[in-house]
Amino acid sequence: MNKNDLTQAALKGIDRLGYQLDRLGITSKVNRHNIAAFMMAEQHHLEGEWDSLQTRLDRYRRRAGDMLERLEKSHYPVLTPMAERINRYRRNDGRQAD
Repeated sequence: MNKNDLTQAALKGIDRLGYQLDRLGITSKVNRHNIAAFMMAEQHHLEGEWDSLQTRLDRYRRRAGDMLERLEKSHYPVLTPMAERINRYRRNDGRQAD
């Protein structure tokens, strides 16, 4: 199901809810326009939260990459196996290092 199908299903649900509210006589307080506006505002709020999480994740990945570079350049024999394991994970992660 794509985004348009979900949007259409949500709008049909809002229409049904608006009809029921109209039948109950409480449309002056809650109507389909208010519900649609609330849903759109929440959608934008969730998109902003997702972008914030992605930014934080990218920052932590960059910090980990910088730390790994320092480990590799330090040439301490104890740290070499750890750096190799991290590199192996990075290769299996499916993302390219920046």
